[in-house]
Parts: sequence; C-alpha cells; structure tokens
Amino acid sequence: MAEQNVKSKSSGFAVWAKERVRKILVAIKRNPQAVPLIALVISFLIFSLNLTDISNTTAKIYGKHMGFCAFISMLFSMLSFVCMLNAFPKRQKPNWLIIALMYVMFAVILVCDWWYLDRIDYKLFRAEEVFQLTEKEQYILNAQYYVSVHMVTIVITMVAVALEPLFAKLFKKINTSIEVEGNGDLGTIDISDED
Repeated sequence: MAEQNVKSKSSGFAVWAKERVRKILVAIKRNPQAVPLIALVISFLIFSLNLTDISNTTAKIYGKHMGFCAFISMLFSMLSFVCMLNAFPKRQKPNWLIIALMYVMFAVILVCDWWYLDRIDYKLFRAEEVFQLTEKEQYILNAQYYVSVHMVTIVITMVAVALEPLFAKLFKKINTSIEVEGNGDLGTIDISDED
C-alpha cells in the first residue's frame, strides 16, 4: 500500500512537472523575444546587485571617470529594457531603429565596463604608486569580477537579440499540443440518425 502511494505521488509530480514545462514552452513559443529579455534581466541583476562593491571600489581607487562609467553602465542597462520591450512588438515586424539604438547602448556599456576594469587594473598593477589590497578591500576584486561577468552577459544578450528570429522559428517547431484520449479517429464515428 505504501509503495503504491509513493508511486502515485511520484507519478503525480512527474505529470505536474511535465505540464509546467509545457506551459513554459508555450509561453516562450508565443513570445520568443523573452529569450533576449531574460538575458538582459540576468545582466542587469549581475550589475545592480553588486553595485555596493562597485561604488566602494570607485570611492577607494578614485580612477579617472570610474564613477561616470559606472553611472552610464547602470543608466543604459535600465534604458535598454525600454528598447527591448519596444524592439519586438507582437505580431509585427521588429523595430530596427530601436534595435540599432539598443546595440549602441550595449556598445557604450561595454566601453564603460572596459574602462572601469582598466582603471582597476592600472591602480593595482601599473600605477607609479601601486595599490596594496588588504583583507578589508576584497570588494575591489569582487567588483572587478562582476563587471567582467556583466560584460560577458551583455555580449550574450547582444547575440540573443540577433538570433531572436531564429529562436522564433525553432520554437514553432516544438510540439506543445496536449494528447486527448478518445480523439484518435473521428472518421469512424457514426453520426447518422438511428431512429
């Protein structure tokens, strides 16, 4: 009895999980622009959730234009959401002007992130007076790491935006229909009047 109960619970969970996956696939199939949007959300979260370390690094190192670069990266990360939401309107062709503007913002973000990393690198290794890291200043290495990861995720987002039409075609090929019992051969059903 206990084994049957465990099997029914596990099969019930499998059915529930299969249905959840099917619903997610249907949602992505209807909105393939969700793929680059999810990549952009991940990129934004990586930068914004580590903004304390980035701000502390800017204040400690105080390199040329570091604060400005961090501000521009954050601002353009937020503005790119507006572009992303308007770039692929439903049941219409992509808005190429908005996509071009979004790519310009991504390019500016990459340049700002690169400049920020270069200022950290300069202060740690190449300056006349090299900065010595202590235990309390490990946030500088955290900021360096997360700004690098932010750059990588921005590039992934750019690739996802470019491949969005391909994603749309691939998702259309996924079968998300539900098999209904007793719906097999409708031609064999006799619908004549039996009076």
